[in-house]
Amino acid sequence: MIAVVFHGFNRATIEASMTGYIALGSNIGDRRAHLQAGLDGLRLAVSRLTAISSVWETEPVDIRDPGLFWNMVVEIETSERPHAVLDTLLDIERDAGRVRSRPNAPRTLDLDLLVLGGLLVNDERLTLPHCRMWERSFVLAPLNEIAPRLRNPRTGRTVADELARIARPSCVCNIGALDRHPTVHL
Repeated sequence: MIAVVFHGFNRATIEASMTGYIALGSNIGDRRAHLQAGLDGLRLAVSRLTAISSVWETEPVDIRDPGLFWNMVVEIETSERPHAVLDTLLDIERDAGRVRSRPNAPRTLDLDLLVLGGLLVNDERLTLPHCRMWERSFVLAPLNEIAPRLRNPRTGRTVADELARIARPSCVCNIGALDRHPTVHL
């Protein structure tokens, strides 16, 4: 283990390999192809993909633009520092045609680093754990498939507990793997 103090962060410990979770989303164009491009990019860029959720179709949150999202979450193992992982995610988004014209604009591919080991990060570029992940069913539903016992460090509740607390999940429909039809509604 290497103890590191990040500028403006809490003190953190970076281990040789850490488990992390990344959310993938798309709401324009060929959502299947965009998510697949994200998975392919992650397979090449991170140390190892260890779990992949199914795809969930969801209503947009905090945006008016039309287009249902397809969302999923992957588990990774990496020894990269959090900002290096973030830079990799931004590169994969750009390669998939993501244009950041305005906040919450429609997107070909959105990749969000949710958690990386037990690191706590809070600076102008990155917040870990992701600041809104515990409130969003489109993150919690796929995360619950692969890490239901992951705990919210602020409340101590698991992903499964946090998902159950959401009064009305925003139209969350499990459509299975990238090539299946809808199967489960929450």
